[in-house]
Amino acid sequence: MTTSTRGAAKVPAVLVLEDGRIFRGRAYGAVGETFGEAVFSTGMTGYQETLTDPSYHRQVVVMTAPHVGNTGVNDEDPESARIWVSGYVVRDPARVSSNWRAQRSLDEELRHQGVVGIQGIDTRALTRHLRESGAMRVGIFSGSALPDDGTMLAEVRQQPEMKGANLSAEVATKETYVVPAIGEKKFTVAAVDLGIKGMTPHRMAERGIEVHVLPATATAEDVYAVAPDGVFFSNGPGDPATADGPVAVMQEVLRRKTPLFGICFGNQILGRALGFGTYKLKYGHRGINQPVQDRTTGKVEVTAHNHGFAVDAPLDKVSDTPFGRAEVSHVCLNDNVVEGLQLLDQPAFSVQYHPEAAAGPHDAAYLFDRFVSLMEAERA
Repeated sequence: MTTSTRGAAKVPAVLVLEDGRIFRGRAYGAVGETFGEAVFSTGMTGYQETLTDPSYHRQVVVMTAPHVGNTGVNDEDPESARIWVSGYVVRDPARVSSNWRAQRSLDEELRHQGVVGIQGIDTRALTRHLRESGAMRVGIFSGSALPDDGTMLAEVRQQPEMKGANLSAEVATKETYVVPAIGEKKFTVAAVDLGIKGMTPHRMAERGIEVHVLPATATAEDVYAVAPDGVFFSNGPGDPATADGPVAVMQEVLRRKTPLFGICFGNQILGRALGFGTYKLKYGHRGINQPVQDRTTGKVEVTAHNHGFAVDAPLDKVSDTPFGRAEVSHVCLNDNVVEGLQLLDQPAFSVQYHPEAAAGPHDAAYLFDRFVSLMEAERA
């Protein structure tokens, strides 16, 4: 990615999809060129949390909400230390930020972090195209000397695909760190960082859990060196088919029957650990308005998603696995995609979505309490 941070409001920009579809607009954020997988997010709020979610690494995010940037940017809401999206696509960015917490505009933040974007295109048409044709490689080009269309298309088609991408180690912490329990410490959890969001260990800390966040390359020995009462596997980017290391670690956790909780990428890792396959969705689930049914209670939750891959597990039966019986615990009501797994013979479960509620909704916060209950039962 090459960028410039000079003013971009009137600089021409072009978005080129790998199938040859082209959209022309104006630069937003930094000026230059960038590449990634084109995906769309249906959230109408929470753009700051979206931008800083490590699961969006190497993706160009198209916002379906037409007006973006109204509330500006602050230093309290980021989910990590930087913006991870490789590009940003909006229709009508706010010209003025208006919020008592705002410290700068979204455009300024994008320019400061060198994130190339495009504004003023028909994002509805682009979203419909991705929905029909599927997520695909894309490039955004801006500046005074744009290449010709054929050159830009050739550059896009030279980029690596998301299928087969092993990205967790690129976004995860390099060194272990500890998030202390808030109030009385009740449990210790080893959290394998595959692209963790900052709010996730905070939600556990609120429940009296001291969280040791470990690198994506952590071994089973590293996990058990902290004497955990439970083990957590986080969200993250890339193709779960490449995550052989985390799968091996999870299988050791399952062998020891330590209480286990996984979200998003962690759900896919559990699927693989149990012997199920994974596959790439046509255009994925991204946004904060996805309906999911908890099949253990019948309750329907509105949930936050960011995943382009899913677990291939049977919805209509209990499966026998090397670690006991397993079943699909949650399902997406839009398309019947597996949204959760649970073991019936030992304390392990996972969900495909983001229950930490950053940037909302709060329907799934109970899952952290369910994790606590597993650790309480194991201790008892």
